[in-house]
Amino acid sequence: MLKGISPMLSPELLKVLCEMGHGDTIVIADGNFPAQSMGKNAIVIRMDGHGVPEILEAILQVFPLDQYVEKPVSLMERVPGDQADVSIWKTYDKLITAAEPRGTETIQKLERFAFYEESKKAYAIIATSERSQYANVILQKGCVL
Repeated sequence: MLKGISPMLSPELLKVLCEMGHGDTIVIADGNFPAQSMGKNAIVIRMDGHGVPEILEAILQVFPLDQYVEKPVSLMERVPGDQADVSIWKTYDKLITAAEPRGTETIQKLERFAFYEESKKAYAIIATSERSQYANVILQKGCVL
């Protein structure tokens, strides 16, 4: 255990977050996301038993969002006509606003297949047990100033 570091951040996850450089991305994926197939060229970290919000909150405590791009946070947009509950996005808004001075201005929504294409470029993918649909998040790493 480390003081001041969330126990949600395992040694493996902390190592990955430290290894990432400016502009690298990490996906925090819900339980339905095809993490293994999307992460063929990435590090896939299993965090079964945990949801996206608790992991997102822990990561945002130590992870700088890219200050040189307008939208360093990407969510998977709901497919037109799908009535899935996306109230989890309100939780993300609160967590990002608490961690980032630019708040929700940093968030963009990507069409489902565009999100998958961006995920294939990620440095790492965290596979969770999150049951909410459209709960996937991509974070782009910035610089510590």
